Amino acid sequence: MSDFQELIKSFPKTREYIRDFFVYGFKTRQEFTEKSPRTYDNERRRLESWLAPYIQKDHVPNGTNISLAIDSSLLDTNPLFRVWKTKSFTDNDIMLHFLILGLLQDGQPRTAEEITDSLLSGYEALFDIQTVRRKCNAYSKEGLLTKQKSGKTVVFSLDSTLALWLSDNENAMDALAFYQMAGNFGIIGNEILELLGGSNQSFRVKHSFFVHTLEDEILLPLLEAMNQKQQVQLAIKSSKRHMENTACCIPLQIFVSSRSGRRFLCGYVERSKRFTCFRLDTIKRVALTGPYERYEELQAKLEKNRSRLWGVSFQGPERRHLDTLTMTLQVHEPSETYIVERLKREGRGGTVTRIAENTYQYQRESFDCNEMLPWVRTFTGRILSLECTSKLVEQRFYQDLQAMYRIYQLEGNETDGTFF
Repeated sequence: MSDFQELIKSFPKTREYIRDFFVYGFKTRQEFTEKSPRTYDNERRRLESWLAPYIQKDHVPNGTNISLAIDSSLLDTNPLFRVWKTKSFTDNDIMLHFLILGLLQDGQPRTAEEITDSLLSGYEALFDIQTVRRKCNAYSKEGLLTKQKSGKTVVFSLDSTLALWLSDNENAMDALAFYQMAGNFGIIGNEILELLGGSNQSFRVKHSFFVHTLEDEILLPLLEAMNQKQQVQLAIKSSKRHMENTACCIPLQIFVSSRSGRRFLCGYVERSKRFTCFRLDTIKRVALTGPYERYEELQAKLEKNRSRLWGVSFQGPERRHLDTLTMTLQVHEPSETYIVERLKREGRGGTVTRIAENTYQYQRESFDCNEMLPWVRTFTGRILSLECTSKLVEQRFYQDLQAMYRIYQLEGNETDGTFF
């Protein structure tokens, strides 16, 4: 039996466990049914090793619930960055990392053969030329080294001018401290800041979604595909059925919920000939599959359709192109005109009309009126009637109200749909 290792080879597996502990939490060992109990134990031990100050344990009758308790407004950095810094490596990996970067500090370009010879003469370290070449090529791909062709030979060099400028520029250090708290790719700012010996002494973010850093590995190739106007193939794991399937689409935009912070990829699926949104936290792998000729045409079409979106759904329960929701409310004038202002401010382009004294009507077209119901319910107590061209949405609204009345043992008027 192999010994437990804190470092990891497969980031996607660990990403799922971290997300489960952080986003969902409150699960016992028996409730993690997708993997073996030993796998759960290993991931839990890694989590406790990386994020010990933020671990919360709650003892329940059938075991112990493990969760992460993190208050973003109190922290100067994202503690989940630690997960990115735990990749496993061999002895040769770590030795070559420091020796090659140390050798190239003088800024002189060298071939793989020259680097190999210098490692032997300068550090008494014997390596195979192919091993050194593979390491240099990998570092050039990651941006650590510059790879250039000089005649028929390929040379590698290290450009440290940016690092020297950053370390001598106080404003740049502040910029790095601010950037590490950003929602996208903050790990980059954090890595450079720590490399230069700096820290964040100035910035705090009241509402920060730390878990987003776990999705940056997926976000990067999606942004590359958008920049290059390419199609992609996605490996998606269902959050409900826990089954993995594939989807091909043309990625167009990243949507971010201002309420929950959840991020979505909006893409066009040619097979169904419609726009579809995929949750970033369900995408496991992204593969670029080639350029798409009508990319600008799809972008223009999406921009036109965005005004009809309420959230991220382009298809309602009855699969019509558009539905219309009409809500009539009681607003006591003039003391409650703030309700009217709220309808205009939060209604996302819907029309607000005064149809009688103390009575206003809100109306909006949407691809999926079902997404509007959580917002509509916040006006409960003022709603005189609600109508929708999608009768399933209308039916769900009144059924939810009746369920609420039953829970609170109240009497509701089931005949005319009036609730106030």
